[in-house]
Amino acid sequence: MSERKLLELVESTGIVLAAGTLSTLLTESRAAFTDEARAVLRAGLASTPYQNLDDTSTRVNGDGWYCHILCNALDTAYQTTPRKNRRTIGEILRGGRPAGCRDDREAERHLAVLGLSTAAQARVRAALPRDQEVDEATLTRLLAGPLSRLGLRPREQVREALAVAAYLADPDWPVVRTLVCDDAPQFRAITEELALCWIHEGRHYKQLTPLLPQPRAALADILDRFWTYYRELLAYRDHPTADERARLDARFDAPFGTVTGYRALDRRLALTRDKKPELLLVLDHPELPLHNNPAELGARQRVRKRDVSFGPRSPAGSAAYLTDRFTRAGQIPPLADLIAARAAQLALSPTGATT
Repeated sequence: MSERKLLELVESTGIVLAAGTLSTLLTESRAAFTDEARAVLRAGLASTPYQNLDDTSTRVNGDGWYCHILCNALDTAYQTTPRKNRRTIGEILRGGRPAGCRDDREAERHLAVLGLSTAAQARVRAALPRDQEVDEATLTRLLAGPLSRLGLRPREQVREALAVAAYLADPDWPVVRTLVCDDAPQFRAITEELALCWIHEGRHYKQLTPLLPQPRAALADILDRFWTYYRELLAYRDHPTADERARLDARFDAPFGTVTGYRALDRRLALTRDKKPELLLVLDHPELPLHNNPAELGARQRVRKRDVSFGPRSPAGSAAYLTDRFTRAGQIPPLADLIAARAAQLALSPTGATT
Protein backbone atom coordinates (compact mmCIF):
# COMPACT_ATOMS: atom_id res chain seq x y z
CA MET A 1 0.00 0.00 0.00
CA SER A 2 1.12 3.55 -0.63
CA GLU A 3 1.40 6.01 2.27
CA ARG A 4 -1.65 7.82 0.95
CA LYS A 5 -3.76 4.66 1.17
CA LEU A 6 -2.35 3.89 4.63
CA LEU A 7 -3.37 7.36 5.73
CA GLU A 8 -6.90 6.77 4.39
CA LEU A 9 -7.02 3.49 6.31
CA VAL A 10 -6.01 5.19 9.56
CA GLU A 11 -8.44 8.06 9.05
CA SER A 12 -11.29 5.62 8.34
CA THR A 13 -10.99 4.42 11.94
CA GLY A 14 -11.52 7.94 13.26
CA ILE A 15 -7.87 8.70 14.00
CA VAL A 16 -6.68 12.14 12.92
CA LEU A 17 -3.09 11.86 11.71
CA ALA A 18 -0.98 14.17 9.57
CA ALA A 19 0.65 12.70 6.46
CA GLY A 20 4.08 13.79 7.70
CA THR A 21 3.53 12.07 11.05
CA LEU A 22 2.62 8.81 9.31
CA SER A 23 5.76 9.03 7.15
CA THR A 24 7.89 9.60 10.24
CA LEU A 25 6.32 6.63 12.04
CA LEU A 26 7.06 4.38 9.07
CA THR A 27 10.57 5.49 8.19
CA GLU A 28 12.18 7.00 11.29
CA SER A 29 10.47 5.38 14.26
CA ARG A 30 10.99 1.90 12.83
CA ALA A 31 13.55 0.19 15.07
CA ALA A 32 10.99 -2.32 16.32
CA PHE A 33 9.77 -2.94 12.77
CA THR A 34 13.23 -3.64 11.36
CA ASP A 35 14.26 -5.77 14.35
CA GLU A 36 11.20 -7.97 13.90
CA ALA A 37 11.71 -8.13 10.14
CA ARG A 38 15.27 -9.36 10.70
CA ALA A 39 14.02 -11.91 13.23
CA VAL A 40 11.54 -13.16 10.62
CA LEU A 41 14.31 -13.46 8.04
CA ARG A 42 16.54 -15.32 10.48
CA ALA A 43 13.75 -17.78 11.34
CA GLY A 44 13.05 -18.31 7.64
CA LEU A 45 16.70 -18.96 6.84
CA ALA A 46 16.93 -21.48 9.67
CA SER A 47 13.69 -23.25 8.75
CA THR A 48 14.86 -24.95 5.53
CA PRO A 49 18.20 -25.97 3.99
CA TYR A 50 17.34 -24.06 0.80
CA GLN A 51 16.02 -20.64 -0.17
CA ASN A 52 14.35 -19.41 -3.33
CA LEU A 53 15.77 -16.11 -4.59
CA ASP A 54 14.74 -13.70 -7.33
CA ASP A 55 14.76 -9.96 -7.94
CA THR A 56 12.76 -7.30 -9.73
CA SER A 57 13.52 -3.71 -10.61
CA THR A 58 12.10 -0.96 -8.42
CA ARG A 59 12.52 2.77 -7.79
CA VAL A 60 13.84 4.57 -4.74
CA ASN A 61 13.37 8.32 -5.03
CA GLY A 62 13.17 7.81 -8.79
CA ASP A 63 16.48 5.95 -9.10
CA GLY A 64 16.71 2.38 -10.39
CA TRP A 65 17.19 -0.10 -7.52
CA TYR A 66 16.42 -3.81 -7.09
CA CYS A 67 13.99 -5.57 -4.79
CA HIS A 68 15.23 -9.06 -3.84
CA ILE A 69 12.74 -11.75 -2.84
CA LEU A 70 14.19 -14.40 -0.52
CA CYS A 71 11.71 -17.10 0.45
CA ASN A 72 10.79 -20.73 1.03
CA ALA A 73 7.58 -22.61 1.76
CA LEU A 74 7.12 -20.78 5.09
CA ASP A 75 8.03 -17.13 4.58
CA THR A 76 8.94 -14.39 2.12
CA ALA A 77 11.39 -11.59 2.92
CA TYR A 78 12.01 -8.47 0.80
CA GLN A 79 15.20 -6.41 0.68
CA THR A 80 15.81 -3.40 -1.58
CA THR A 81 19.34 -2.53 -2.71
CA PRO A 82 20.98 -0.26 -5.31
CA ARG A 83 22.86 -3.19 -6.91
CA LYS A 84 22.46 -6.92 -7.52
CA ASN A 85 26.02 -8.26 -7.79
CA ARG A 86 27.43 -11.20 -5.82
CA ARG A 87 28.50 -8.98 -2.96
CA THR A 88 24.96 -7.66 -2.68
CA ILE A 89 23.56 -11.21 -2.70
CA GLY A 90 25.88 -12.04 0.20
CA GLU A 91 24.58 -9.05 2.16
CA ILE A 92 21.00 -10.14 1.47
CA LEU A 93 21.70 -13.61 2.82
CA ARG A 94 23.27 -11.96 5.88
CA GLY A 95 19.99 -10.17 6.59
CA GLY A 96 21.07 -6.81 5.22
CA ARG A 97 24.03 -6.53 7.54
CA PRO A 98 27.22 -5.06 6.02
CA ALA A 99 29.41 -7.64 4.34
CA GLY A 100 32.37 -8.97 6.30
CA CYS A 101 35.84 -9.69 4.90
CA ARG A 102 37.73 -12.96 5.46
CA ASP A 103 40.64 -14.63 3.69
CA ASP A 104 40.44 -18.42 3.94
CA ARG A 105 40.10 -21.50 1.73
CA GLU A 106 36.60 -20.48 0.68
CA ALA A 107 37.91 -17.07 -0.41
CA GLU A 108 40.59 -18.80 -2.48
CA ARG A 109 37.98 -21.02 -4.12
CA HIS A 110 35.81 -18.04 -4.97
CA LEU A 111 38.75 -16.05 -6.39
CA ALA A 112 39.56 -19.02 -8.62
CA VAL A 113 35.93 -19.16 -9.81
CA LEU A 114 36.11 -15.44 -10.64
CA GLY A 115 39.27 -16.02 -12.67
CA LEU A 116 41.76 -14.03 -10.58
CA SER A 117 45.31 -14.89 -11.63
CA THR A 118 47.56 -17.06 -9.46
CA ALA A 119 49.97 -14.16 -8.98
CA ALA A 120 47.16 -11.87 -7.84
CA GLN A 121 45.87 -14.51 -5.43
CA ALA A 122 49.36 -14.76 -3.94
CA ARG A 123 49.39 -10.98 -3.34
CA VAL A 124 46.07 -11.26 -1.52
CA ARG A 125 47.35 -14.05 0.73
CA ALA A 126 50.46 -12.04 1.56
CA ALA A 127 48.52 -8.89 2.45
CA LEU A 128 45.68 -10.32 4.57
CA PRO A 129 45.65 -12.24 7.85
CA ARG A 130 44.67 -15.87 7.35
CA ASP A 131 41.36 -17.21 8.70
CA GLN A 132 40.49 -13.94 10.39
CA GLU A 133 37.74 -11.44 9.66
CA VAL A 134 38.83 -7.87 9.01
CA ASP A 135 36.67 -4.79 8.87
CA GLU A 136 35.81 -2.80 5.77
CA ALA A 137 38.18 0.04 6.65
CA THR A 138 41.15 -2.34 6.92
CA LEU A 139 40.35 -3.96 3.57
CA THR A 140 39.94 -0.55 1.91
CA ARG A 141 43.35 0.49 3.23
CA LEU A 142 44.96 -2.72 1.93
CA LEU A 143 43.35 -2.35 -1.49
CA ALA A 144 44.63 1.22 -1.71
CA GLY A 145 48.11 0.16 -0.54
CA PRO A 146 49.71 -3.28 -1.00
CA LEU A 147 46.95 -4.49 -3.34
CA SER A 148 46.56 -1.32 -5.42
CA ARG A 149 48.43 -2.85 -8.37
CA LEU A 150 45.67 -5.41 -8.90
CA GLY A 151 43.51 -3.09 -10.97
CA LEU A 152 39.94 -1.94 -10.49
CA ARG A 153 38.10 -5.14 -11.49
CA PRO A 154 40.42 -7.55 -9.59
CA ARG A 155 40.08 -5.41 -6.45
CA GLU A 156 36.31 -5.65 -6.70
CA GLN A 157 36.65 -9.43 -7.12
CA VAL A 158 38.73 -9.55 -3.93
CA ARG A 159 36.02 -7.66 -2.02
CA GLU A 160 33.42 -10.05 -3.38
CA ALA A 161 35.36 -13.22 -2.55
CA LEU A 162 36.24 -12.11 0.97
CA ALA A 163 32.62 -11.11 1.63
CA VAL A 164 31.34 -14.53 0.54
CA ALA A 165 33.94 -16.27 2.72
CA ALA A 166 32.95 -14.16 5.73
CA TYR A 167 29.29 -15.02 5.19
CA LEU A 168 29.96 -18.76 4.99
CA ALA A 169 32.10 -18.64 8.15
CA ASP A 170 29.59 -16.60 10.21
CA PRO A 171 28.81 -18.61 13.38
CA ASP A 172 25.99 -16.32 14.49
CA TRP A 173 23.74 -16.40 11.43
CA PRO A 174 21.99 -19.24 9.53
CA VAL A 175 24.01 -20.04 6.41
CA VAL A 176 22.00 -21.04 3.33
CA ARG A 177 23.17 -24.36 1.94
CA THR A 178 21.35 -24.22 -1.41
CA LEU A 179 19.91 -21.44 -3.54
CA VAL A 180 17.02 -22.22 -5.89
CA CYS A 181 17.07 -19.55 -8.59
CA ASP A 182 17.55 -18.81 -12.27
CA ASP A 183 20.93 -18.94 -14.00
CA ALA A 184 21.90 -15.28 -13.50
CA PRO A 185 25.67 -15.03 -12.81
CA GLN A 186 25.35 -13.19 -9.48
CA PHE A 187 23.79 -16.28 -7.85
CA ARG A 188 26.68 -18.62 -8.63
CA ALA A 189 29.50 -19.66 -6.29
CA ILE A 190 27.92 -18.12 -3.18
CA THR A 191 26.23 -21.09 -1.53
CA GLU A 192 27.49 -24.66 -1.25
CA GLU A 193 25.04 -25.81 -3.92
CA LEU A 194 22.89 -24.20 -6.61
CA ALA A 195 19.61 -25.61 -7.93
CA LEU A 196 18.34 -24.11 -11.16
CA CYS A 197 14.70 -23.48 -11.99
CA TRP A 198 13.22 -25.84 -14.60
CA ILE A 199 10.43 -23.39 -15.47
CA HIS A 200 13.00 -20.70 -16.24
CA GLU A 201 15.00 -23.16 -18.34
CA GLY A 202 11.88 -24.04 -20.31
CA ARG A 203 11.30 -20.37 -21.15
CA HIS A 204 14.56 -20.30 -23.11
CA TYR A 205 13.08 -22.86 -25.52
CA LYS A 206 9.82 -20.96 -25.87
CA GLN A 207 11.79 -17.92 -26.99
CA LEU A 208 12.87 -19.78 -30.13
CA THR A 209 10.71 -18.80 -33.13
CA PRO A 210 11.37 -21.16 -36.06
CA LEU A 211 9.52 -20.41 -39.30
CA LEU A 212 10.06 -23.56 -41.36
CA PRO A 213 8.04 -26.74 -40.67
CA GLN A 214 10.99 -29.02 -39.84
CA PRO A 215 12.52 -26.76 -37.12
CA ARG A 216 9.05 -26.10 -35.70
CA ALA A 217 8.40 -29.83 -35.46
CA ALA A 218 11.81 -30.39 -33.84
CA LEU A 219 11.14 -27.70 -31.24
CA ALA A 220 7.69 -29.10 -30.47
CA ASP A 221 9.17 -32.57 -29.97
CA ILE A 222 11.89 -31.27 -27.64
CA LEU A 223 9.38 -29.28 -25.58
CA ASP A 224 7.17 -32.35 -25.23
CA ARG A 225 10.14 -34.43 -24.03
CA PHE A 226 11.28 -31.57 -21.76
CA TRP A 227 8.01 -31.43 -19.84
CA THR A 228 7.62 -35.21 -19.78
CA TYR A 229 10.99 -35.46 -18.06
CA TYR A 230 10.03 -32.62 -15.71
CA ARG A 231 6.91 -34.51 -14.63
CA GLU A 232 9.05 -37.59 -13.93
CA LEU A 233 11.23 -35.48 -11.64
CA LEU A 234 8.12 -34.25 -9.82
CA ALA A 235 7.07 -37.86 -9.26
CA TYR A 236 10.56 -38.69 -7.98
CA ARG A 237 10.30 -35.96 -5.33
CA ASP A 238 7.25 -37.70 -3.87
CA HIS A 239 8.79 -41.19 -3.93
CA PRO A 240 12.60 -41.01 -4.18
CA THR A 241 14.52 -44.27 -4.57
CA ALA A 242 18.10 -45.07 -5.49
CA ASP A 243 17.01 -46.97 -8.62
CA GLU A 244 14.83 -44.12 -9.84
CA ARG A 245 17.60 -41.65 -9.13
CA ALA A 246 20.01 -43.60 -11.33
CA ARG A 247 17.41 -43.95 -14.09
CA LEU A 248 16.58 -40.24 -14.19
CA ASP A 249 20.23 -39.25 -14.11
CA ALA A 250 20.93 -41.45 -17.15
CA ARG A 251 17.74 -40.41 -18.95
CA PHE A 252 18.68 -36.71 -18.87
CA ASP A 253 20.89 -37.25 -21.92
CA ALA A 254 18.01 -38.61 -24.00
CA PRO A 255 16.10 -35.35 -24.58
CA PHE A 256 19.03 -32.96 -24.07
CA GLY A 257 21.66 -34.94 -25.99
CA THR A 258 19.60 -34.83 -29.18
CA VAL A 259 21.01 -33.24 -32.36
CA THR A 260 18.10 -31.85 -34.36
CA GLY A 261 19.86 -29.96 -37.15
CA TYR A 262 18.09 -26.76 -36.09
CA ARG A 263 21.14 -24.75 -34.98
CA ALA A 264 19.45 -22.43 -32.51
CA LEU A 265 17.75 -25.37 -30.82
CA ASP A 266 20.95 -27.44 -30.76
CA ARG A 267 22.80 -24.54 -29.10
CA ARG A 268 20.02 -24.29 -26.53
CA LEU A 269 20.21 -28.04 -25.82
CA ALA A 270 23.98 -27.78 -25.33
CA LEU A 271 23.49 -24.98 -22.80
CA THR A 272 20.99 -27.10 -20.89
CA ARG A 273 23.41 -30.06 -20.86
CA ASP A 274 26.05 -27.81 -19.28
CA LYS A 275 23.62 -27.10 -16.41
CA LYS A 276 22.92 -30.77 -15.67
CA PRO A 277 24.41 -30.77 -12.11
CA GLU A 278 22.32 -27.75 -11.09
CA LEU A 279 19.14 -28.95 -12.79
CA LEU A 280 19.41 -32.43 -11.27
CA LEU A 281 20.40 -31.45 -7.72
CA VAL A 282 16.90 -32.59 -6.74
CA LEU A 283 18.02 -36.20 -7.29
CA ASP A 284 20.35 -35.84 -4.29
CA HIS A 285 17.95 -33.64 -2.30
CA PRO A 286 14.30 -34.48 -3.05
CA GLU A 287 13.13 -31.77 -0.67
CA LEU A 288 14.23 -29.12 -3.18
CA PRO A 289 11.58 -27.50 -5.38
CA LEU A 290 12.06 -27.81 -9.14
CA HIS A 291 11.20 -24.19 -9.85
CA ASN A 292 11.58 -20.69 -8.49
CA ASN A 293 7.88 -19.85 -8.62
CA PRO A 294 7.61 -18.84 -4.92
CA ALA A 295 10.14 -16.04 -5.43
CA GLU A 296 8.60 -15.00 -8.75
CA LEU A 297 5.15 -14.86 -7.16
CA GLY A 298 6.64 -12.81 -4.34
CA ALA A 299 8.07 -10.43 -6.94
CA ARG A 300 4.54 -9.75 -8.18
CA GLN A 301 3.72 -8.21 -4.80
CA ARG A 302 6.59 -5.75 -5.25
CA VAL A 303 5.58 -5.02 -8.84
CA ARG A 304 2.04 -4.27 -7.66
CA LYS A 305 3.43 -1.89 -5.04
CA ARG A 306 5.62 -0.29 -7.72
CA ASP A 307 2.58 0.23 -9.94
CA VAL A 308 0.61 1.79 -7.07
CA SER A 309 3.18 4.24 -5.69
CA PHE A 310 6.22 4.18 -8.02
CA GLY A 311 8.38 3.08 -5.08
CA PRO A 312 9.56 4.66 -1.82
CA ARG A 313 11.16 8.09 -1.60
CA SER A 314 14.15 6.98 0.49
CA PRO A 315 16.15 3.89 1.56
CA ALA A 316 14.47 4.20 4.97
CA GLY A 317 11.10 3.91 3.26
CA SER A 318 12.20 0.75 1.46
CA ALA A 319 12.86 -0.86 4.87
CA ALA A 320 9.59 0.18 6.53
CA TYR A 321 7.74 -2.79 8.12
CA LEU A 322 4.09 -2.56 9.21
CA THR A 323 2.05 -5.03 11.30
CA ASP A 324 -0.05 -4.65 14.39
CA ARG A 325 3.26 -3.42 15.89
CA PHE A 326 2.34 -0.06 14.37
CA THR A 327 -0.28 0.33 17.07
CA ARG A 328 1.75 -1.70 19.61
CA ALA A 329 -1.26 -3.92 20.16
CA GLY A 330 0.93 -7.03 20.25
CA GLN A 331 -2.02 -9.31 19.50
CA ILE A 332 -0.26 -11.18 16.70
CA PRO A 333 2.54 -13.54 17.83
CA PRO A 334 5.97 -12.79 16.36
CA LEU A 335 6.10 -14.23 12.86
CA ALA A 336 9.58 -15.59 13.54
CA ASP A 337 8.13 -17.82 16.28
CA LEU A 338 5.36 -19.04 13.96
CA ILE A 339 7.88 -19.91 11.23
CA ALA A 340 10.09 -21.86 13.65
CA ALA A 341 7.10 -23.79 15.03
CA ARG A 342 5.81 -24.65 11.55
CA ALA A 343 9.27 -25.73 10.39
CA ALA A 344 9.51 -28.10 13.35
CA GLN A 345 6.13 -29.61 12.45
CA LEU A 346 7.13 -30.15 8.82
CA ALA A 347 10.60 -31.48 9.75
CA LEU A 348 12.17 -29.72 6.78
CA SER A 349 15.77 -30.87 6.52
CA PRO A 350 18.26 -31.94 3.82
CA THR A 351 17.72 -35.48 2.61
CA GLY A 352 19.01 -37.82 -0.03
CA ALA A 353 17.45 -40.55 -2.12
CA THR A 354 16.21 -43.51 -0.13
CA THR A 355 16.48 -47.13 -1.07
